[in-house]
Amino acid sequence: MDLDAFNALPEPAAREQLSGCLDVPRWVDTVLEARPYADLGALLAVASTAAGSLSDDELETALARHPRIGERAGAGHDTDHSAREQAGVDASGDTATLLAAGNRAYESRFDRVFLIRAAGRDSSEILGELSRRLGNDAESERAETVTQLREIALLRLEQVVS
Repeated sequence: MDLDAFNALPEPAAREQLSGCLDVPRWVDTVLEARPYADLGALLAVASTAAGSLSDDELETALARHPRIGERAGAGHDTDHSAREQAGVDASGDTATLLAAGNRAYESRFDRVFLIRAAGRDSSEILGELSRRLGNDAESERAETVTQLREIALLRLEQVVS
């Protein structure tokens, strides 16, 4: 669909499209309330600002829709988006072992799934970021996770209206 079609969507359909980008009701409401958008830049600006900070509950809700890096999306995940975004991740052999170990270490340290905008990144870059981020303190890592969620949401939103 294009931007005009998005602007004209009935609220329930638009809400469904937006929830697949970032499952945070406040964010969805903010983006919906600003319709109609004159252009893609206006839509992305509102969406980016609204995703700039997330409460702990919003962060937890949003992360629940994302599978671990290197794992297939399952029930409750945004399967189509996740499969497309992780298409460049080699989840076999040594890479799969390293990703699984990194995911376990991350979850043990931060008590949440490791999230990164995987689109456009290969396995070595993702593993490097995972390793680097394991050295973050809790506050810095939370901020990076919110940034990654925002990047993913904007990428998905562009796909919705393209």
